[in-house]
Amino acid sequence: MNVPHKTSLPEGIRVGTVLRIRGVVPDKAGRFYVNLLCSEEPGGEAALHFNPRLDESTVVFNTLERGAWGQEERGSGIPFQRGQPFDVLLIATEEGFKVPWRPQPRGDGV
Repeated sequence: MNVPHKTSLPEGIRVGTVLRIRGVVPDKAGRFYVNLLCSEEPGGEAALHFNPRLDESTVVFNTLERGAWGQEERGSGIPFQRGQPFDVLLIATEEGFKVPWRPQPRGDGV
């Protein structure tokens, strides 16, 4: 699968949905992101912006609603390394998305 990759989820996302994202961090990457978009329309909302930033040793979580970004939530201790594969689970809950590998309870409610 090539990057960037775009796919539709015809059944949508509801509480209990688990998305598994696998890939390899490019050797020279400073950061990468995964956006869960609510539509393919320009200016559409993002239910989740998941942005590991290797250059800052942090992961940023956010949402985009009505054209405005929400309040960023940040977590440290990211398990991503340049040139290495990764396997991330995003779990939809009533409060938002959970990312089970995270050592700190951040990203809740995003």
